[in-house]
Amino acid sequence: MAKADASKEAKAAAKAARKQASRERRTQLWQAFQMQRKDDKLLLPLMIGALLVSTAVFVVVGLIVGLVWFLLPLGIVLGVLIAFIIFGRRVQSSVFRKAEGQAGAAGWALDNMRGRWRVKQAVTGTAHLDAVHRVIGKPGVILVGEGAPARVRQLLAQEKKKIARVVGDTPIYDVVVGNDEGQVPLKRLERHLNKLPNNIDGKRIDALEGRLAALGGRQAGPGVPKGPMPAGAKMRNVARTARRR
Repeated sequence: MAKADASKEAKAAAKAARKQASRERRTQLWQAFQMQRKDDKLLLPLMIGALLVSTAVFVVVGLIVGLVWFLLPLGIVLGVLIAFIIFGRRVQSSVFRKAEGQAGAAGWALDNMRGRWRVKQAVTGTAHLDAVHRVIGKPGVILVGEGAPARVRQLLAQEKKKIARVVGDTPIYDVVVGNDEGQVPLKRLERHLNKLPNNIDGKRIDALEGRLAALGGRQAGPGVPKGPMPAGAKMRNVARTARRR
């Protein structure tokens, strides 16, 4: 009986936790919507337009095939889904626009990437808040620099030389975040990394992470921004929530 009661209590607690998390997500979405609506005058027209266009298309098709009452709900559901996608993407664009140029923005963007990336922020840097972040994934090792281009290039070269001693023939890529020629804009950073070729498997990723963690533990960069959250960055999670819904 005691075990059964404990099991019921655990299930009830888990259910209550799920409900609370769901309420928090809805609250977060609503707050983000209100914030975005004030800054983005096109948000509501685009969302409402998506809903109306989707519904109208399905109604027309339904009238043609004689299934209007069957297709109408589908049109509404699809319209709501498209509206959520528009909302999520415009929130994401707004967040990256606000984050761009701030110290630590690249590290924050890397930490919020989807997929199985192993991110170590600010493995080296300068007192001027230039930083190099290390990412391990299927392409190999990617060094991502942010800050003054001349200093960042020097940091990248030093870090690349250091880690090349322990990664063997694993490919090492370097990226400088920025809007100048040869740089990758912050908003396209995740896409750029996802386009890199797959060169290693999961076991090798684990092994590399262990080796590089030990290496990084011996030499920490001075005065390095450890990925401060840019203004408005909480809305990045809202964009992700909107995509899931």
